[in-house]
Amino acid sequence: MARSAILNVMVQTAMKAGRSLSRDFGEVQNLQVSIKGPGDYVSQADRTAEEIIFRELSRARPGYAFLMEERGLVEGDDGQHRWIVDPLDGTTNFLHGLPLFAVSIALERQGVLVAAVVYSPVTDELYTAERGGGTYLNDRRLRVAARKNLSDAVIGTGVPHLGRGHHGQYLIELRNLMGETAGIRRLGSASLDLAFVAAGRLDGFWEEPLEPWDTAAGILLINEAGGFVTDKDGRQDMLEKRSIVAGNEAIHAALLKQLKRAPSQ
Repeated sequence: MARSAILNVMVQTAMKAGRSLSRDFGEVQNLQVSIKGPGDYVSQADRTAEEIIFRELSRARPGYAFLMEERGLVEGDDGQHRWIVDPLDGTTNFLHGLPLFAVSIALERQGVLVAAVVYSPVTDELYTAERGGGTYLNDRRLRVAARKNLSDAVIGTGVPHLGRGHHGQYLIELRNLMGETAGIRRLGSASLDLAFVAAGRLDGFWEEPLEPWDTAAGILLINEAGGFVTDKDGRQDMLEKRSIVAGNEAIHAALLKQLKRAPSQ
């Protein structure tokens, strides 16, 4: 597959950060860990990976703004472009020795997502997409799964943990979907969940609340793989509303219908 210059920069950066994470993952018991909030951990590995990404992307495209998990919003002089970055999506998995985590980088141009990379260092799987150019896993073109019925579908989700989300609301949604699907999966890394939807490994996904750096790259991966992504209201306000529902056309519509059965609390 042919990649643009900007996507090549993103790929090289994600893989460099991934190599750093892989080294630290092998020494997970020795990591310096600080508690940022209930159930929300930040490791030295996270900070190191973010520094690598910030340095490499700033060098390649001076003036682009950043929205990053640890640094937050970093204004740029460019005014048209913004990187949306999660250097380690799946931090809790990482710190517990679970090999489900990823580097996620998206590029936004005038508010439109135009390029995306999700890299899984443990499996060496590289998901890439460019607007209008399709989605790829390494060099293989991806399409979302073709299943039409929830009864045949495996759906990914994120379970709200200590200090996060509306537990009662989520339990109603989960109850409504458990009896309608072939299975529910909770992997602990939203960027990988969304990449798996793009690859057809999961038929759909829903979760809230999620931050833009959790979902920006995955949104483009799914769209370019022929899938549908909205917020829970069926609108294109995923980054602002911090909710996401994804799948092929039929599964996406069915998920929205089921989720609307759960009254908001």
